[in-house]
Amino acid sequence: MSALSSWAHHQHMVDRDARVMKKTPAIAALILAATLPVLGAVPAQAGDDDREVIRHGSCSGTTDWKMKAKADDGRIEVETEIDSNRNGQTWKWTMRHDRAVAAQGRSTTAGRSGSFEVERKTGNGTGTDAFRFRAVNSTSGEVCVARIRY
Repeated sequence: MSALSSWAHHQHMVDRDARVMKKTPAIAALILAATLPVLGAVPAQAGDDDREVIRHGSCSGTTDWKMKAKADDGRIEVETEIDSNRNGQTWKWTMRHDRAVAAQGRSTTAGRSGSFEVERKTGNGTGTDAFRFRAVNSTSGEVCVARIRY
């Protein structure tokens, strides 16, 4: 191989490498964009503490409810919010865990949102745990029933 053809071959390889290097970020971005939706659809495998279930719905009147359940140090943390958008309403409520009364009380809506929250940590039995939260407005009689399985 002559010196000129050797130099031409070397220059061709340098040019080819430069083209590949310019395309590499674009190819990497394309691969990343294609795999992100798949990665997002896979549930977290780091442990039960990463899993959270959220449900929401409407009560018998204009009030809405939201209920969340998640693992917390071997227990289940259950949080329920009753949102009527009116301050000063008193609600009598009962939370059940697998049909047994886990907590009960009275709460009054407050704050800008006119809501109240109840949060409790319960034992985590074997299998699926069922939670039911029922609240009754002491004045209007409106009823909220929230259910969640965890």
